[in-house]
Amino acid sequence: MSARILDGRAVASRLWRDLSDRVADLRERSGAAPRLAIVRFDDRGPSAVYAGSVARAARSVGVEPHEVTPPSGVSLTDLAGRIGALNRDPSVAGIVIAQPLPAHLDPSTVVALIDPAKDVDGATPLNAGRIARGERTFVPATALAVMAILRNYEVQIAGRRAVVVGRSAVVGRPVAALLVAADATVVICHRRTRNLAREVRRAEILVVAAGSPGLVRAEMVNRSAVVIDCGINTTPDGIVGDVDFGSVRPVVAAITPVPGGVGPVTTMMLLEQTVDAAERQAAEFEPALDRYALPAASESIRPPAAR
Repeated sequence: MSARILDGRAVASRLWRDLSDRVADLRERSGAAPRLAIVRFDDRGPSAVYAGSVARAARSVGVEPHEVTPPSGVSLTDLAGRIGALNRDPSVAGIVIAQPLPAHLDPSTVVALIDPAKDVDGATPLNAGRIARGERTFVPATALAVMAILRNYEVQIAGRRAVVVGRSAVVGRPVAALLVAADATVVICHRRTRNLAREVRRAEILVVAAGSPGLVRAEMVNRSAVVIDCGINTTPDGIVGDVDFGSVRPVVAAITPVPGGVGPVTTMMLLEQTVDAAERQAAEFEPALDRYALPAASESIRPPAAR
């Protein structure tokens, strides 16, 4: 029997309704919509595509996108001044840097310019440290999207063995920290891992974020696994994930598709944390981290009985 499909578009739709209501409440109380500053460096390349996608999603829930477009040759000093102005602007709830950056700018240096209280994509070193320490903070949106999908489908996390394939600062490492915070036992795998198939086969929750199309195949998984595929790879056959969906789906308990899995939820997580930041400025709020990354009382997708 084929796996249950963990439909990211359905999760994103539910989040969209909730966010729209929260933004409407904020607008009623403050008289203005929350603003999300999106810093991008080109007009037609990947940075512009990402910025446009975020801006459209923001408008759809009532958040006002504010695109900041420094010239591609901008100096670090000039850019620091522009980001500093956004940090000081009380109307700006969140700031996100659209990647990739021009070659002469170091990404780590640039994201460190953002006020951590407005770092709604969890990119700053301070917020990364808080994630590693298990403290409440803003989280990279893709990592939080993984947790949101698991929570929305009531996947049991506590006590289960989770394997994360990939150790990037934006997905692998933070999602491993969030799973630990949710009481999973976590193993991180990467390109130097010996016998990757053996490690992956032991996973009850498998998160794959390696940037390698079709890396995980049917013979590498077990039938109790819940598989979250964070890969987005452009191939001659279209957009595919890091998991060979066609062969893996029949032999696992649940799986996210690509496209239509983690991607739509990632954008909603960025906007949810923007609304969190705006609510923090206004009054009471419950961080997205609390809603998705901490242990929940009800967790219902469990491994099937052994045959």
